[in-house]
Amino acid sequence: MTRLMLGRTLERICKGVLLLCLLHFIIMMILYFDVYSQRFDLFSRFNNGRNGSRNSSAAAGNGHHFYYYNLSRPNATLASYLATAEQLVQSGKSETIQTPSPKPLPPCPENPPGLVGRLLIEFSSQMTMERVQKENPNVTEGGRYMPPDCRPRWKVAIIIPFRHRENHLKYWLHYLHPILRRQRIDYGIYIINQLGEDTFNRAKLLNVGYMEALKDAEYDCFIFSDVDLIPMDDRNLYHCYDQPRHFAIAMDKFGFRLPYAGYFGGVSGLSKKQFLKINGFPNEYWGWGGEDDDIYNRITLNGMKVSRPDVRIGRYRMIKHERDKHNEPNPQRFNKIQNTKNTMKKDGISSLTYRLVQVKRYPLYTNVSVEIGKPPLRPFKG
Repeated sequence: MTRLMLGRTLERICKGVLLLCLLHFIIMMILYFDVYSQRFDLFSRFNNGRNGSRNSSAAAGNGHHFYYYNLSRPNATLASYLATAEQLVQSGKSETIQTPSPKPLPPCPENPPGLVGRLLIEFSSQMTMERVQKENPNVTEGGRYMPPDCRPRWKVAIIIPFRHRENHLKYWLHYLHPILRRQRIDYGIYIINQLGEDTFNRAKLLNVGYMEALKDAEYDCFIFSDVDLIPMDDRNLYHCYDQPRHFAIAMDKFGFRLPYAGYFGGVSGLSKKQFLKINGFPNEYWGWGGEDDDIYNRITLNGMKVSRPDVRIGRYRMIKHERDKHNEPNPQRFNKIQNTKNTMKKDGISSLTYRLVQVKRYPLYTNVSVEIGKPPLRPFKG
């Protein structure tokens, strides 16, 4: 009986020891996993810091952020983790905010909406450069302007052959700057001033203007205008066309009619490609007349046609004046016009020579002063 009691007691003791061992094992496993989880969190944070840029970019790419927190750490609270997460989210947002790139401008409309149409042109009121400058605050130095709200098809250089016409220039700038701005033209104005008192050479000055304007910008369209001609309708758009353009087709001095079919004088326009195709303008027309007919011949001989606006739109008013000194009619002009086919390859932009004296940029235009030489001596007839 005593042995039986002793055996049962030992059995109970053994069971108790086994239970204690099992409890100890369970406690050790819990502590082990707790320590392991803390170490895993440490390494995870170290790797996140080392690869932060890669992880942040990946998260920004798919719009999600992933964070790991160990709530079993000492002194850790849910509020502290939430605050840390909010700070990380805010920093992630600040990194992904980028300044939006400006949208490309749309092409300018073929028919600008701000055009007026028929204009009243008069030269009786007194004109000053100060007044013209106040009227055109958006024109930049050198007479440059670019539309702020659209992208023009052409970049236009407007070239004016010039000598002793300061009063005419004031009126020209007064009327043309507002017209060109309404037409949404990207343009620059170049006054090509012939120095000295030798015989005037309009076409050669135009060649000089072409060369000098290209030093300023990559112009692809060139408008050649006399300083005394003002358009009477702003729908006569000053840009280039598929064919060489004659703008001044109906001047008041001709009764608002084209004087003859081959007339190309006053105001004309050619693209850079068209200009080079005809070798520019002739350099050997000294004095008044003939050069515009030679240019017309060059155009037709090179397989192109002259385009013109409607006669109701291509009307011009001329500032009345006396003929300039040293610009008398050229007696050789008719003979030269007859020989355009033989001379246009060797006389033009390819043979141009001149001496550049000064380039000065004014608020409303660029003045280019040049010396272009003298006409050759005429053979003596005994």
